[in-house]
Amino acid sequence: MLKVLKAGFYTTVQDAGRFHYRNKGVPVSGVMDEMSVFKVNSLLENKESSAVLEITMTGPTLIFEKETFMALGGAKMSATLNNLPIQNYKVYMIEKGDILSFGRLEKGFRSYLAIKGGFTPKEILGSRSYYKPITKVNRLTDNDVVPFSVAEDFQPKISEIKVASFLDETVLEVNKAPEFDILSDKQLEEIFSKTFTVAHENNRMAYQLTETITPHTYSMLTSATIPGTVQLTPAGKLIVLMKDGQTTGGYLRAVQLTDKAICILAQKKGGDPISFKLV
Repeated sequence: MLKVLKAGFYTTVQDAGRFHYRNKGVPVSGVMDEMSVFKVNSLLENKESSAVLEITMTGPTLIFEKETFMALGGAKMSATLNNLPIQNYKVYMIEKGDILSFGRLEKGFRSYLAIKGGFTPKEILGSRSYYKPITKVNRLTDNDVVPFSVAEDFQPKISEIKVASFLDETVLEVNKAPEFDILSDKQLEEIFSKTFTVAHENNRMAYQLTETITPHTYSMLTSATIPGTVQLTPAGKLIVLMKDGQTTGGYLRAVQLTDKAICILAQKKGGDPISFKLV
């Protein structure tokens, strides 16, 4: 078990996602930064679908109630184990009673804690990912306890990896979305030439951008959306749907983020600059 001494800002359990229920209006959910999670789960020789803790902006203080192995990835949050600094993408052996804490956010926005075998809260609709309308809980709070698998006879083949960080990247590669060809030349020029700023209205559901482009009067029926869909409102505002985003929407779908671009954006916070590149 892992006990939460201090919850931090926003910490959730997430895995690869909740699939095959979008026709019922259920979002995919799952980790926002799949690239970082793949690396930490690989270090621990976990399945790609193994659940991790997604830690946003301000980290928690956690105490391990049994032995295991752990690794951190994603954002740099001045993590310490028993008050000693630790680094990302390195395997640490954990003893019962060890305390993991997080300090100042150095770079990025979301950190990931992986445990050998993964965290094991109850699966709901095929996933352990927190999503309040389904799981009845949206984040960890003080004194919560999260179960995890027992790491029996585990000997890591690789103790650490060097990762080319993408935390400083600001260019989001995109593909054409269904209404791309409806956009005017001026609107397209604005999308691909402007630098946009992440608004403070950003969360697991969607990222709004501060700057606008030329408005439009096009109306459309509510249509399917997926994580990474960039919607354009009639007022010219751009909204990027993320992992907990709705499954349908009535706004024009301008472009679609690549999987890597979703990971890059997931590590941005309010005030950070981004731009789009068509691939």
